[in-house]
Amino acid sequence: MMRVFVVLISVALFGVAKLPAEHALAKAHRDLHFRDVDFNLGLREQIGQLGFVAALSGFRSLVADGLFIQAHVAWERTEWGRVLLLFRQVTTLQPRVILFWDMAAWHMAWNASTAAINNPAQPRLALRIKAQREYFALGKDFLERGIRNNPERPQLYEALGRLYRDKYIDHEHAAEFFGKGAALPEAPSYLKRFAAYELSQCPGHEREAYDRLHALYASGENERLPTLLRRLKEMEIKLDIPLDQRIPDRLP
Repeated sequence: MMRVFVVLISVALFGVAKLPAEHALAKAHRDLHFRDVDFNLGLREQIGQLGFVAALSGFRSLVADGLFIQAHVAWERTEWGRVLLLFRQVTTLQPRVILFWDMAAWHMAWNASTAAINNPAQPRLALRIKAQREYFALGKDFLERGIRNNPERPQLYEALGRLYRDKYIDHEHAAEFFGKGAALPEAPSYLKRFAAYELSQCPGHEREAYDRLHALYASGENERLPTLLRRLKEMEIKLDIPLDQRIPDRLP
């Protein structure tokens, strides 16, 4: 009995001793925005038995790469439903790979939506537009979920900003997501310009847009690109900026 008692005490002490390490590991996972892969029946049915076993065995990256290749083949065949299905599994298996989210959104919001609006098998324009917008929404969903899994990376904010700008023609949301991406440490410098450009097309935000554009102009010659100069001139006219405070005109 004494030996059993000693063993139980040892196990209990070991459990208590490892708690701080487990808490630290859990915190590290949260800080890195890891998400658990949902190994459910749906995943098992869609990637097959061997793929499911491989994923369970720690070969998630290998399985995801194989599914990504299959998605590319499905895209070449314009099998949009299969492209969607495969990218959902790819992003589930590898939620920290930016490329997978970005490509999934691009295929849905750009390629599939273009195929839908130009679908010769559907004579009704209203239904083609409906299908097109459904693909826009699928692309947006991929990017939003990708951002939730990778909130510290600017690439998906930029992609979502482009989606709002080019597909929804929603300048306010485009400015918002370009701005969020620009605020991150690894962001390319052009995102700050993109945010200001989009804001300059939002009614009611003229003064804020002018201030941003002027700050970029004042930051140096490298920022004085033709689009920035043109937008800044437009804001000067809209806001009736005094002539002596306007930027100098430049020769074409």
